Amino acid sequence: MLRWPGAASKFALLGEVLWVGILVAVASLPVVTWPAAFAAGASHLRRFLRGESATVGQFVDDVRRAVPGGVVVGAASLLVALLIVLDLAIARDGGLPGATAVAAVLSVAAAAAAVLVVTAAVSWRPGRTWWAVVASSPGRLARDPFAAVMTAVALGLAAVITWQYALLVVPAAGMLVFAMVAVQESRGVPA
Repeated sequence: MLRWPGAASKFALLGEVLWVGILVAVASLPVVTWPAAFAAGASHLRRFLRGESATVGQFVDDVRRAVPGGVVVGAASLLVALLIVLDLAIARDGGLPGATAVAAVLSVAAAAAAVLVVTAAVSWRPGRTWWAVVASSPGRLARDPFAAVMTAVALGLAAVITWQYALLVVPAAGMLVFAMVAVQESRGVPA
């Protein structure tokens, strides 16, 4: 018996990953709902990989359950991102002593925050609070630093793909969700 019966057909898996990208992109349109959309996309892909029913209705139900706390996480992550972008703009202007070092530290902090929040979003399950998921993510990543590195690489690749051609944000979202699910499942990182 296959461990992941949904992955037996590679073309069907690719189609499902692209479909999840569309679902996540649509659910992320209000912007602050992106963590809930990623959580629902991860749940959808896990069901598909296990060979279970993975319908749009289940995705919508997962989004509904994830939105209440996910909006807070999404708003906080956007606020942190805006502050980092503002700080980087100030550092780039050169009026700040040690601007190069500040920019490097801010870039590392931004990458670490992105890895943390995306890991939390994909780790969310119905019945768990967002606070608990976000609070447990640093420990989960500390126990498996290789998973943290793979997550950072997946985020970097998604950013480069989207930067090259903005319309690729939809398939990049699906690929990022799939990469995160694969990292967690293959590494045995407890959710």
